[in-house]
Amino acid sequence: MDLTAAARPPAAAPGPPGTLGALLERAAAARPDARAVRDRAGAWTYRRLDGHARAFAAWLAERGVRRGERVLARVGNRREFAAMLFGTARHGAVFVPVNPAMRPFHLTQVAADCDPALVVARADDPATLAALREATGRPVHELDAVWRRVEGLRPPPDTAAVPPRVSPDDLALLLYTSGSTAAPKAVMCPHSSVLFAARAIASRLRYRADDVVLAALPLSFDYGLYQILLAALAGAEVVLTEPDRHVGLHAVLREHGVTVVPVVPSLAEMLLRLAGRERSAAAPPPVRLFTNTGAALTAPLVAGLRRAFPGAAVAPMFGLTECKRITVLKPDGDLAKPGSVGTALPGTRVAILDEAGRPLPPGHTGQIAVRGPHVMRGYWRAPELTAARFRPDPATGEVTLHTGDFGHLDEDGHLYFHGRRDDLFKRRGVLTGALEIEAAALDIDGVTAAAVLPPGPDADLTLFAVTELTPGRVLGSLGERLEGSKVPAVCRVVPALPLTPNGKTDKQRLRRMLDTPQR
Repeated sequence: MDLTAAARPPAAAPGPPGTLGALLERAAAARPDARAVRDRAGAWTYRRLDGHARAFAAWLAERGVRRGERVLARVGNRREFAAMLFGTARHGAVFVPVNPAMRPFHLTQVAADCDPALVVARADDPATLAALREATGRPVHELDAVWRRVEGLRPPPDTAAVPPRVSPDDLALLLYTSGSTAAPKAVMCPHSSVLFAARAIASRLRYRADDVVLAALPLSFDYGLYQILLAALAGAEVVLTEPDRHVGLHAVLREHGVTVVPVVPSLAEMLLRLAGRERSAAAPPPVRLFTNTGAALTAPLVAGLRRAFPGAAVAPMFGLTECKRITVLKPDGDLAKPGSVGTALPGTRVAILDEAGRPLPPGHTGQIAVRGPHVMRGYWRAPELTAARFRPDPATGEVTLHTGDFGHLDEDGHLYFHGRRDDLFKRRGVLTGALEIEAAALDIDGVTAAAVLPPGPDADLTLFAVTELTPGRVLGSLGERLEGSKVPAVCRVVPALPLTPNGKTDKQRLRRMLDTPQR
């Protein structure tokens, strides 16, 4: 299948393949004394982070972990995460990060699915540690105890590193991602694909050596994890925060001179609330760039960020774990291309396909399909699911990722995202997208957040809105903006939208709320 019909000619690929361990080694050689990563307990330079990574690799070797075996990490946004990420990669094992907020029910499923050689976890929840031991039957090591031993294995400064036996084609990561299937679903991420994606993103966002990058999103979420890689490529510093510190995020930005802030809508909303409460006459934090993916920022949120942080640009992006990133819009490109999420990464191709898999011309809506070295290897131990989404071209063998997301390209190759497969539906014979209805709801004065559930067997089209307006007022205002088939049958006013641990709207919880009578 030819993807070039609806895509711009690809630019040159941004850099050679390599391994994650080599990425850190280069950063440590180039900027050994520059700060690399900071958490609430302190900061490490690139030299020290590299030493800790090598020591963690040695710790894995002590425990007999072999090349290709999985290392499950439940540690949260701490400096040790970065060392474990690079150290596991250097050792040739596969790093499997999970969010500490993951419930035991799902955690035991993930542990059984990835079959780790060992687990490293924080000891903040003894019940979870016990559940992990029961689920895996493998050693579960408490993080602080691990790190006492790792400190003892740290090589003296300037000790020459022993070259690891790791290939760019080896798996570096298993990243568990949400989806429509009930079973755990892990994307297999080789070193070469991860580094290609990181370099391609870096070529658009252009992080600098003097940048300080906030990582408030979970590091188990690829958007959070890649901040460590992007910072290492630039020689920049990453500041790690965890959910219990989010009420002080604005102070964190100021205290550490944060210049780059990756956000999802919930995090952007919190930053704006905190900025609004600050009565200091001091200049705002020196943020120069907000990036966004995972869930799109609304126009009011983007405008609010620009007001609260003068001089900061906003760079919308679009992607999914299966290829990390699909498009990046240049900073403030939304001013000229409202609603666009950017153009394809350098060295990659994007097309819009019809139901038969044929490329559609610009302006036509269809499924977003992707080709390039950033397309990952498929799903761990799920050959049928892999075959459905990662489809090799019968002539060339090049894999096309069928994303299940829908959108259109314009004449300039800019992508416009319309929604996921589950967000598109027909009602009264009219094809409708949840994003269109949500955008119309957010255009109503007084509505600060909105989420739509498509019609199903048990409920008609339903809008959840965060507002002080009455449901009737919201629906009436929607009727002034949308044709009748797109106006929800029901509006439920809620104090806040439920969120997943990654900061996205939790539509599964919204569906459960449909069974709860509204007061």
